[in-house]
Amino acid sequence: MAQNIIDKVYSQLPKMTATDQKVAQVILDEPVAAINWTIAMLAKKASVSEASVSRFCKSLGLAGFHQLKILLAQVSETTASYEQEVNLDDMQRSLRNIRDNKIAEITNSLGNLDTALIQQTLTTLKQARVLQVVAEGNTYPVASDAIYKFSQIGILAIGSESWATAMAQTLNLTAVDVLLVISNSGESRELLSQIEAAHQQRVTVVAITNRPDSPIAQQADIHLTTAVRQRVFQAEYYFSRIAAGTVIEALFLLLIADDQERLAAIKRHEALISNTKI
Repeated sequence: MAQNIIDKVYSQLPKMTATDQKVAQVILDEPVAAINWTIAMLAKKASVSEASVSRFCKSLGLAGFHQLKILLAQVSETTASYEQEVNLDDMQRSLRNIRDNKIAEITNSLGNLDTALIQQTLTTLKQARVLQVVAEGNTYPVASDAIYKFSQIGILAIGSESWATAMAQTLNLTAVDVLLVISNSGESRELLSQIEAAHQQRVTVVAITNRPDSPIAQQADIHLTTAVRQRVFQAEYYFSRIAAGTVIEALFLLLIADDQERLAAIKRHEALISNTKI
């Protein structure tokens, strides 16, 4: 399933020029209002020229400003809460805005997943002798959660927060194994080197990123696109574990639905570790 225009703008932000980012930010701030703007109005709000707005549209693969407005109108019902302020002066409103952003991330991350692609991913995971899950920095907790979940249902999953150790693990994979790469930006040099090593071992690579045009997405054999909404401290850096975690959770639940015996595996594991609980 193709990304909607808001997802596309978000995913392209990291590689946009400074001028394009100005235009993008105005659209993300007021996506519904932008439907009724002229190109001159958008240019004025972004403090750029009309020609810059046209170039921005072309950079998104659009025919022009009119097509941008049509695509914004198509998602107008869900764009209102995509970019909302978090301000401690109004705590309850901030909490609602965070909630709306997270709902948008979950809805669009799952909505972007193509049925055939998910089926291919599930088949790949089920056939893996070993599943290595890799991520970096703030994203590693998602990898750790995936390792726990998949191991619980009978898929031998491994990983390490240390990149050096993780690379050593990759070098022990074979053609019957799978490398699952999780990266918001899809630009990590270390993870790209791991993908290269995995391919040399003829390992299938599945990637989860929020940029389908990112280097990691392009190098993966299977790529799943997430949608990230929340700005961190009003900066240009977008980060969230919710989107990637949602995709992992979806794969986990679909694997259980495919084989109910996986529930028995979870119960057995829980029974064995139950004596550690109060």
